[in-house]
Amino acid sequence: MADIFTVTAPLKVRLPDGRQLVVAELFRHPEGLLYFELFWHECAVDDRDRVIHLLKGELKGTGPWKIDDHIFYVLGCRGTDMELATEHSEWQTWRMHHPDDYPDVSMIMRIASGYGCSEA
Repeated sequence: MADIFTVTAPLKVRLPDGRQLVVAELFRHPEGLLYFELFWHECAVDDRDRVIHLLKGELKGTGPWKIDDHIFYVLGCRGTDMELATEHSEWQTWRMHHPDDYPDVSMIMRIASGYGCSEA
């Protein structure tokens, strides 16, 4: 596979408790990686820690990727992850129809920088 930070396909993460989430944004972090859940921007600033996650540790693998008991996979859209693929599709549709309601790249980078991402 590839470096997780260069993959352009949608990603999902399997949490230690077995739940799976679609990844909206992903960043390198000096201590590991930072990821945002879908619709993260709808949370109040004080609640963002519920939907923006810093995973500390060494990122391993070339797909799937593992860090801190979380496993990242390319989201399978051909029936293997139907529920997550639907969530991702709805997210993409929402973004297409509401381009002014989603933070622009510079704002997203500033938010990631606030969590310690130096490359953001």
